[in-house]
Amino acid sequence: MTDILSLRNVDVVRGARRILTDINLTVHAGEHWALIGPNGAGKSTILSLCGAQQHPTRGTVHVLGSRLGRVEIRKLREAIGHVDPRHPLRSALTAREVVLTGATGTTELMPRWTPGPPVRERADRLIDALGLHAVADADWTTMSQGERGRTLIARALLTKPALLLLDEPSTGLDVAAREQYLETVDRLHRLRPELATVLVTHHLEELPESTTHAALVKDGRLVAVGAAQDVLTTELVTESFDHPIRIEHRDRRWYARAIRTPATAHPDAI
Repeated sequence: MTDILSLRNVDVVRGARRILTDINLTVHAGEHWALIGPNGAGKSTILSLCGAQQHPTRGTVHVLGSRLGRVEIRKLREAIGHVDPRHPLRSALTAREVVLTGATGTTELMPRWTPGPPVRERADRLIDALGLHAVADADWTTMSQGERGRTLIARALLTKPALLLLDEPSTGLDVAAREQYLETVDRLHRLRPELATVLVTHHLEELPESTTHAALVKDGRLVAVGAAQDVLTTELVTESFDHPIRIEHRDRRWYARAIRTPATAHPDAI
């Protein structure tokens, strides 16, 4: 199997603070990973390493066969699709223009840059495939969060990346929009079986059905890594979140619910 990502004995230290400790993770082509853990656990830092956005303090990171620190970062980033619902767009671009910025890896359209016919044609195909035809010429500021999310997927796929990173993609979505988004991700996995994806979340209900692997993160360390069915268990998730949480897997989706513990406080204390 082709290694898409390989993190070996990775530490990340910022100032006097240790962010990550001894991270070991390998992602192969066609695998769909979830990074799960409480806020501040280190998930986003791991994702930034996967996306060549920062370097490890110690250890090695290989992305698409290239070792960070020994490769031209900009060229490497062009081969990585990144979906972030906090996309910092300030201009009044249309959905189609946002998709086209994926060709240059920028937030805004590059001055004096004109996409060629093949790029425009691919952008339009992605817009149609993701159900965005009706809003292709809509202003970004008028679009719903769900429409924006699908637009960012189209943007990330424009360069035909081998790796797609999704950073809490369901942020800000209502239940219906979240389900539509997850259906889109599942359909993408079916249409691009070789594509490797890594999704960050702290809500198991936000995992697509097609999730194959998971890594639980706690205090900058990996609690468990492996097949999703083996990792997303009541015992391991409880350990990761340091709180009793019951995990169920039914109809190919995961569900989490806190396990109630007997009350110990006097009623008048609340």
